[in-house]
Amino acid sequence: MIFIIPYHLRNDKLAPIILWQMKNILVPTDFSQNSKNALKYAQVLFGSLECNFYLLYVGTLLDVKADTAALTDIGDGPTGSTKQRLQDLLDDCRKHSTHPGHFFYALHEYGFLVPTIKKHLGDKHIDLIVMGTKGVSGLKEKVVGSNAGDVITKIQCNTLVVPNDVEFAKPTEIAFPTDLNIFYSYWVLKSMAEILYLGKGNFRIMNTKKEGIETSPEQKRNKEFLLDFMEETFPGRYSFHSLTNNSAKSAIQCFVESRDIDMMVMVAKNLNFIQQILFDPLVEKIGFHTKIPFYVLHE
Repeated sequence: MIFIIPYHLRNDKLAPIILWQMKNILVPTDFSQNSKNALKYAQVLFGSLECNFYLLYVGTLLDVKADTAALTDIGDGPTGSTKQRLQDLLDDCRKHSTHPGHFFYALHEYGFLVPTIKKHLGDKHIDLIVMGTKGVSGLKEKVVGSNAGDVITKIQCNTLVVPNDVEFAKPTEIAFPTDLNIFYSYWVLKSMAEILYLGKGNFRIMNTKKEGIETSPEQKRNKEFLLDFMEETFPGRYSFHSLTNNSAKSAIQCFVESRDIDMMVMVAKNLNFIQQILFDPLVEKIGFHTKIPFYVLHE
């Protein structure tokens, strides 16, 4: 596999940290405006890179019947089928894309979402999954929907979860909430660095802990390693914040609002911490989920 460093980074002393290649991005769609927004956000985020965008529609048994009926309808033809709707979406993406290095492909299947995505990960050498989510609609809901939650927890691939009201701009203030309980591997750090390069933004590391809980030796080592990496690769573009609050969600909510955060990065390996933020039923109102994309990193 050949890795190419973009021209604008070749004279950068940090360029060896990031080895670029054409990105293969999988975007599951249900033709909703939310899923279209997620695709549009990904196009903006990776506007400086060459990318293959694979638009995936996974139909159910009901879709099989509906598509068959549409195909046999002499009066309307196939215009109502999910295959035609996917082709229309593909044509629209190609028509309105402003990046000559962005290429779009349609994938149409019947079955279940997670197994279908897993199949295409290897076939298409997928680097990133981009999904839209409507977010919470009530106090008993979760920050991300069930489909996005299944992808994050069951598929070993970096996943960008994009809310419905996202601003179509590259992130300039990125929050990384962590409890410092895991060691950050090369692949996780590489993904962090990539996002920082793309947005040319700032990385805000926030450690949330409960009052009276001491930092363990392992947490101290993980913190030191992470800060050493940031100082070496992004001097002046990162900061560390230690927040004491019995509710991680409350601490993050305050931080996001006070710092104008426009993306949140989390590590999938730290599943317990992610569950606190994204999957636990809400016991209080939070607002950042409607505008802030979540970028979940896998090793």
